[in-house]
Amino acid sequence: MPQRILLVDDDRNISEILEFNLRNEGFEVNAVYSAEEALKLQITEYHIILLDVMMGGMSGYKLAEKLRNDNYSVPIIFLTARDTENDMLTGFSVGGDDYIPKPFSIKEVIARVKAVLRRSRVESGTDPKSDKLKIGPITIDLEVKEVMIDHERISLTKTEFELLVLLASKPDSVFSRERILRNIWNETPYISERTVDVHLARLRKKLGIYGAAISNRPGYGYRFNTEAL
Repeated sequence: MPQRILLVDDDRNISEILEFNLRNEGFEVNAVYSAEEALKLQITEYHIILLDVMMGGMSGYKLAEKLRNDNYSVPIIFLTARDTENDMLTGFSVGGDDYIPKPFSIKEVIARVKAVLRRSRVESGTDPKSDKLKIGPITIDLEVKEVMIDHERISLTKTEFELLVLLASKPDSVFSRERILRNIWNETPYISERTVDVHLARLRKKLGIYGAAISNRPGYGYRFNTEAL
């Protein structure tokens, strides 16, 4: 069964080019031309969203933020002419998984789509013999990709889930930003170390009172501190 892509971009010329080339790669593509149209769809039917930032009406950032607040974890790749570092970090801070500045090559878009989807498949292939990781009040179910804190489920994006698993699987080990980038974004070029800080800040916030378990050792990196639980 082909993987389904939701393409949200108000530039119909770009949409037609992307749709044609992605279909040639074997993907099933549904193109809409506004965030409002996208919200009328069943988001869970899609494997990934390609999302323009600057659109008439609701922006791509606002749509991504709404989807994350509504607990949708489908990967999101932003497509945008706004290519400053702050724009990129904004995209990651609202729950994006990748960020491709315009103008872009079709080959790059296809490669980045496949990389994000491949990351999702690898995550889904976890050994069921060790399908749960429990540290204090936090339980990470590696099979169903769910995190429970004090028996209450919290909603994480795929990237946030991967970061938590990475740090929690080796508690008290220090991970440099470079090491985290290699593990989480190894197939995604042009990602800065500040991206790590943005994602971990979001993860800490979602962990609530236990967010302090993810600590930063200046000059070294991040670790999962079990003594903070």
